[in-house]
Parts: sequence; C-alpha cells; structure tokens
Amino acid sequence: MSSGLVKTMVTSLIIILLGGVVALVVVLNMTGDKQKGNAQSIDEIVEHSYKSTEITTDLQGGNFVRIQFQIVTGSEDAKEEVEKREFQLRNILIKELSKMNAEDFKSGLENLEDIVKLRLNEVMTSGKITDVVTINKILQ
Repeated sequence: MSSGLVKTMVTSLIIILLGGVVALVVVLNMTGDKQKGNAQSIDEIVEHSYKSTEITTDLQGGNFVRIQFQIVTGSEDAKEEVEKREFQLRNILIKELSKMNAEDFKSGLENLEDIVKLRLNEVMTSGKITDVVTINKILQ
C-alpha cells in the first residue's frame, strides 16, 4: 500500500472516533439533565402533601388498626382534590384492611401504600398521587 492511502485511512478513523466520542458526551449530558429536572424539592413535597385523618377499622382476624397517611401529590390542584376525596380514601382502606390479618398488616404495609396510591390515582382527575407514606399506625 502507498503511504498516502495509509495516512488517509488513519485520518478517517481518527475523525470517526472523535465524532463518536462527541456524540456520546452529548447524549449522556442531555439525558442527565432530564432526570435532575423531574425531582421535587422537599419544599414542593411538603406544599403538595395532604395529611389524612386517622382511620380506625378492624382486620380480618378481629384486631383493630388505627392508621394515618401523608399523601404526596404532583400539584396544588391534586392536593385539593385529594382533600375532597377523603371519603374515597377511607373506603379504599376499609375494604383493603378487612382482607388483611394482623401478620399481613405487619409485613405488608408497603403493599397497602401501593394499593392506596393506585386506587386513588384511578379516581383522580386533576393531577396524580406520586407517593403514599404511612405516618402513624397502631395495631390492637
């Protein structure tokens, strides 16, 4: 091979390699910014949260439970809607807790929070529930 052809091939490979590195850096930086922008600050979380009333009901085995949630929404409109839907929250909890026994309640609190979030999001019209956190629970 001639030395001119080798120089052209090496130059072409270097240009292609540099283009790939630049493209990779651009793609990684663009996706990183989007992920950072979606997180709520703690002030926004507190502002858009609703503290439910304490709910007392019985479990399947005859035990009683008292429970309270902090419901985090995505906006002020969603928070106001959740406040108005307190009766639906109570209904969801009564139905779900009546299926549980004491052991299910002790070990399945995360599942209960997920169910409440899912069921409330099914009825929401203004925004959505982003998280449900248990803030108080008593099992008797």
